[in-house]
This record gives sequence, C-alpha cells and structure tokens, in this order.
Amino acid sequence: MTTRCLTFRLVSLTLLCLASPLQAQVHYHDSNSPWGQRAASGPDAEVPGWFYNLGTTGLRAQLVAEQPKALLIKYVFPDSPANGHVQTGDFIVGAGGKLFKEEHRNGYGESVFGGHGPVSEFAQVLEACQSSDGKGKLPLTLLRGSQTMEVVIDVGLRYGAYSATYPGVCAKSEMILAELLQYLVQQQKQDGSFGNPVHNTFAPLALLASGDAQYLPAVERNVQYHCRETYAKDKRYFALINWTYMSAAIVISEYHLATGDKSVLPELQEVHDHLAMSQYLDMSQINPKAKESHPHSFPKGPRDSHGGWGHNPGFEGYGPIAMLTGQGALAYSLMDRCGIKVNREHHDAAYKFLRNGTGRNGYVWYGDQVGGGPDGWADMGRTGAAGIANFLSPYAEPVYREQALAHAKVIGQHPHSFPDTHGSPAMGMAYTALAANVDSDSFRKLMDANRWWFTMAQCADGSFYYQPNRDNAGYGSDARMTASSVVAFIFAIPGHKLVITGRDAKTSKP
Repeated sequence: MTTRCLTFRLVSLTLLCLASPLQAQVHYHDSNSPWGQRAASGPDAEVPGWFYNLGTTGLRAQLVAEQPKALLIKYVFPDSPANGHVQTGDFIVGAGGKLFKEEHRNGYGESVFGGHGPVSEFAQVLEACQSSDGKGKLPLTLLRGSQTMEVVIDVGLRYGAYSATYPGVCAKSEMILAELLQYLVQQQKQDGSFGNPVHNTFAPLALLASGDAQYLPAVERNVQYHCRETYAKDKRYFALINWTYMSAAIVISEYHLATGDKSVLPELQEVHDHLAMSQYLDMSQINPKAKESHPHSFPKGPRDSHGGWGHNPGFEGYGPIAMLTGQGALAYSLMDRCGIKVNREHHDAAYKFLRNGTGRNGYVWYGDQVGGGPDGWADMGRTGAAGIANFLSPYAEPVYREQALAHAKVIGQHPHSFPDTHGSPAMGMAYTALAANVDSDSFRKLMDANRWWFTMAQCADGSFYYQPNRDNAGYGSDARMTASSVVAFIFAIPGHKLVITGRDAKTSKP
C-alpha cells in the first residue's frame, strides 16, 4: 500500500468513526478489522490475526459480541506460561477466582474509551498475582465448549507489580526500561535507523534519556542517519516527508543539547530550512489539485490553515494538521535552544494555528478550528504535541505556559483515550505523556488510568505489543518495535534527562 493510499485510508476511517454510532471494538468493520490483520514476519507472524495481548501470559484474545464478559483465546505462544493450560477457542470468563463483572465497551468515543470490562479486570488480577502476595500464580476461569474449568498459570514474580508512583521510583518500571533499551539496540539497522519516524524519534530519545554512556553510540548512529536523510531542499513530495523532518529536528536537537556536539549543527540548519520552507504561510504554496481532491478543505482565505504543517510541504490534500504543527512548534523551540535562528513570526503562526484549534477546555482538534464544541474531547495526541510545544516556547509571555497547563490538565481530566490517538496511536501516547508531565497531577492521572494497558501490552519475552486501537492501522511486522520504543521513552520521562522531559524546566508541581 502506498503512503498516499494509507493516508486516504486513515482519513476515510476517521470520517467513518465520526459519522457512525459509537461502538465497542467488536467486528465493527466489514473487513473484519482489526482481527483479520496479520504480521508478515517477526515474533507475531505466527499469530492468525491482530488480537489483544494478555500481558506476560503468552495469550492473545479477541473481543466478541456474543460473549461481552469474556475473552476469546485465538492464540497461545509455545513455551509461554499459558501453554498447556489454555487452548485456542477457550473463553476466559473470570480471573482471580471471580467471574468478570463488566461487559467490554472498549473502542473509540468518549463513552467507550479505555479497557473497561474483561480487559481491565484481567489486567488487575494479572498484576496483583505478580506481586509477592500473589506468589506469581494467575487463576483463570475458562469456558471450554460447554464445560467450565479452573486453571492456574505460573507467571512468576520476576517483574513484580508497579509502584504507586510508576514509572518513577518503581523497581518494575526500571527493570522493564533496562530490558527495553537493550531490545531497542538489538533492533537498530546497520544504517542507524530504527525503522519508521515513530521508531526514529522515540527509540533514540529513550536511549539518550537513559543517561547511560553504553547507549550513546547507538544514538549517534541514529543522529547520523537523520543527518544523511534530510536536506535543506527535499524534493520527495507526497511521501509524508514532514514526519521525517519533525523526527530529525527533535532527535538532532536533543542530541546536541545533551552532548554539546557542534558537528551536527550544519545538518540541523538544513532540517530547519526544510521545515521553514514546508510550513504553510502563503496561498502561493497551495497545490492546485487540492481544490479538486479536497474542496471542503481548500483555504477560504490567506489566514485559513496559516502557520501549520501538513504531511507534505505547503498545502496539499486536506492541508495542515494539529499533530504535525505541534511537532513543528516544538522543533522550532528546540532548534532555537541549539542556536539556530528561528523566525518568531513564523513560530508564532504555528502557535496561533494550535490555539485556533483548541477548545476552551484545552483540547486540540484536528486542524485550526474547534471541530466538536468547546468542551468536547477525544484522542489526546494532538493536545500532547501542542502542550509540550507551548511549555518549551522560548518566548517570555505567560500565554505559552498557560496554554501548556491547559493542555496538560485536559489530558488529566480525560486520560482514557491514551492508546487511541488518530493515525499513530503510539506516537500520540508519547506526546500525550510529555504534555501531561507538565503538570504532575495530570501525569499521575494519565498513568493510573492506563495502568491496565502497560500491564497487558507487555509480552512474555519482555517486549511490548501494539494493541488494537482507534484507527486499527499500522499493525505489522514492526508492531513490537513501535510499542517498545514508545514505552521505553515514557518510562524514561521521570529521569528528566532531556529538555522535552523537563531537564531545564520544572513542572507545575515539582
């Protein structure tokens, strides 16, 4: 599938989700998505679909409408704790000696965000049994055919349970992070890349945030990869190229700020020059075909969409979007710290784009307009990108910090959409966590509300898994890398080793 087709698919799915009644994530697409999607290679290639990972048990499960208080087992990994105890086709109907109480309503929309029902109930019991009091034994109630039976899975005590302050001051989080950093290094390609822009942003940032010198060579190889793959004048239009440049700007900047390596500054200047060129600031930048392909998105005047970034330079398709514009404003802020001269008028144009699309509650919508009412909300990735961009604004006026705090607080008020950001849920999770970190109360609420996700996404081999999500897009052979890089980054946030994680600025409540 080409990148343009993939973009169209994501947009179409977005419109479908907005137009259709809110539903649980149970076969609500005629294509059997997400359950019918498969990985062509890698550790999940043997699994016959995209199912929920049930933590370190080695189980993969599907949600089915006919059994709303159960998890249908679709795969059991060989040599995993569940092998020999649970079979494909079993329904897990309870855990910890109790039947599941709530029906699943996991999906996209305010009323169904989060892992309610068997998913979260299973996660609570799984984590509890990994503590010393649980002795590492996970009791499950199964329905096999017409027979109900009890089994006990030995998941061990290796990881224990998360602390009340996780991922900070938490032995389990520290162990997971150490293992994930090793995993990331093992996945790095010979050219220094970790894969797509999500991997190439958060894998090197996680390694750099560790502060461990053993990982610096891997970070340097990735920085050199970014330097080789970016140009002041890049002609790779219609290739979603701006995602690559946002990644390069943030990684190279953080590397320079952490190490003082001045050799990358000329390359960082080239990245800046591309972003300055690709920011939409004038109607002369419009691709004429946009009026035919996306007439409803075509600018109605010179200030419509002004200051934003879209997938590609200038204005094409449906134009600039908040997720990229938040990253662009953040990139400018970081590059300014590196001594790169940034045009403040253009920087503030990006901030204004974000403010125009922000509801009075601090939630950021898709573009530069409030799309669902001043108090509405949905997935928080855009809000996260805007939040950290505002928090790190180099300008003294209080409006930037005020906006950052508003973005952080709305995340804390509505933390349940965390794994369900549009386009790239994993990237959205990272930016949401960064913005929440601006306000310690909001960060705590975010992590507490999604403790189930971190428990369930961890696989038996220690890597993390990209769970079914809002768009049901992006699952494939690199799904483990996607989740593992982002989880490693989030777990590194409390170390405050990077500018974006608070190295040079205190959060609202230190």
